[in-house]
Amino acid sequence: MKRRLVTASVALGVVAATTGAATLTAQADPVDPAGSEPSTWTVPRLTADEAAELEELGFVLAHDHGSESHIIGDEALAAEARELGYDPEFVDTVYKELPVAAEQEGTYYGGYRTVDSYEADLQEIAAANPELASLHDIGDSWLKTQGQGGHDVYAICLTKINEGDCETDPDSPKPRFSLIAQMHAREIATGEVAWRWIEKLVDGYGTDTAVTELMDTTEIWVVPVANPDGVDIVASGGDDPILQRKNANDSDGNCGGSIGVDLNRNSTFAWGDDSTNPCSETFQGSSAGSEPETQAVEDWLRALHPDQRGENPADAAPADARDVFITLHSYGEYIIVPWGYTSDVAPNDAGLRALGKAMADSNGYFVGTNDDTVGYSTSGTTDDMAYGELGVASFTFEIGPDTGSCGGFFPAYTCVDDRLWPENEGALMTAAQAAAAPYAS
Repeated sequence: MKRRLVTASVALGVVAATTGAATLTAQADPVDPAGSEPSTWTVPRLTADEAAELEELGFVLAHDHGSESHIIGDEALAAEARELGYDPEFVDTVYKELPVAAEQEGTYYGGYRTVDSYEADLQEIAAANPELASLHDIGDSWLKTQGQGGHDVYAICLTKINEGDCETDPDSPKPRFSLIAQMHAREIATGEVAWRWIEKLVDGYGTDTAVTELMDTTEIWVVPVANPDGVDIVASGGDDPILQRKNANDSDGNCGGSIGVDLNRNSTFAWGDDSTNPCSETFQGSSAGSEPETQAVEDWLRALHPDQRGENPADAAPADARDVFITLHSYGEYIIVPWGYTSDVAPNDAGLRALGKAMADSNGYFVGTNDDTVGYSTSGTTDDMAYGELGVASFTFEIGPDTGSCGGFFPAYTCVDDRLWPENEGALMTAAQAAAAPYAS
């Protein structure tokens, strides 16, 4: 196995010792799709046993895509897979071309922010705009709970702040739109899209009519980095980011470069049908809601959104229910609606799909359930929890294409402003503007 696929455990030592990744400014080495650089390959849809075999070999599982699975490894791993009877076909390089200019301090891989930079920028924007922004510490990362560095998990509330606004109380005067990003650490463009959403709202108040009206009537809450320890591991690779998906919890066994719990399989709602293998990319954790990052996000969602749905799976949220929640992931260009844990149709399926299609008018993404989009079920996910427990209109955005300079987990940084933010800007506005009545026809 090559260095870039197995250094998460090494990076963890760096992360625990510092609270963030070191800033690296060297330009990436030329990518050789047939050599030692990691590449994305496609194979026929893997069974659980096949996926485990390839992970044991050293591949990183990217995602399933219809009848195919995407796996990440170098040519040497692909050759080993062929000896086992697989037929991996090259799809794309993992790392994209970087700009020649040196990166700014606190960034990596062409300009992506480190966790420390996000925290500093959040504090700065809240301090500079007290009438529009309020910063909240909603919990701790796993490393922080262990006394090994780590981070607080931050949420920022954006609105024209009046008395009673931006309090963690579900009985808020205004409807709410909430958004999280970088729950899967390697999906680095999601945090940058979330940050540009924050900037749009603050900078546009008083000058942009639509933004001003939104901020006057709605609270917008954003967690740009839901998995800060994991993002530190990713960023520790500098211009060769680490393919870390999970958090930094290494207490469940020796997994080399695959430490951690998949936070989007650890939710307390419909938990328990994903991987029990601590070394799997979709390891669900030792119990529902076992991870502090999961607890932080769930407690925050419960503090923001009123409970508007019954406990029976067939109970629909009422037509006049309020609030919208989006979790940003990558990649695939999908807007995914509940349910993820079952192929049954959600009680509010028509309303969810209608709002999904309204958002897709801006980004062109395909709207559907897990079965309609990625083609597999997922248990213990955040969007299922927000909808299933609270009745919030909830969606997963899988941003970015499969291939090309703007595709995969590590799109070129220039793609954020050139493509990924512009195509999702209108979709996020549509979602936030619907917060007062997302199920209304």
